[in-house]
Amino acid sequence: MLRIVSWVKTCSSRMLHEKIIPYVFTLSDAPMLFRDLLRINKMYQDGLKLEGNVPGFRFSVGRSYLIFTLLWHAVMLPIAIIFHQILAKVDCHLLIIMAVLFTGMFFALYAIFKEYLIDTVAHTILIRGWENHFPYFDYHTHAKEVAHIYSEALDKEIPHKELQLYIFEKLVEGEK
Repeated sequence: MLRIVSWVKTCSSRMLHEKIIPYVFTLSDAPMLFRDLLRINKMYQDGLKLEGNVPGFRFSVGRSYLIFTLLWHAVMLPIAIIFHQILAKVDCHLLIIMAVLFTGMFFALYAIFKEYLIDTVAHTILIRGWENHFPYFDYHTHAKEVAHIYSEALDKEIPHKELQLYIFEKLVEGEK
């Protein structure tokens, strides 16, 4: 059973990164600015909402609704087929209430799906920008430290021209 769950996770992750994200998002090939990387990294580390704050991608709402609707029907149609005999005998008033509940559930799950997609793409863009600007520092090891150093730099009002040098100096000091 554990093997099946692992296989499903692998397949769904691969489908997400190879099929869904390229269909729903348009990603820019331009490198991220250092200042934007620092701002987005801080927002990501603080757990803030990234939608509309990350440069470098465009989100297609229509395509995301299409993908989510297909996924929704892939789950709901088999359930509806299995419970068809029971649902056919249920009072119509109860079916109206169930329709309202399932409609609400559809839009609530879509909001979660959309947020998950945006966070996944933002994290991918963040890692790509990290590899460009911090090639000698591992993202997973130093991301929180860089967010903290960036906060300090903002508090000290370090000019943008000196920001990169300031952050690299603090990172190297932390390595010693």
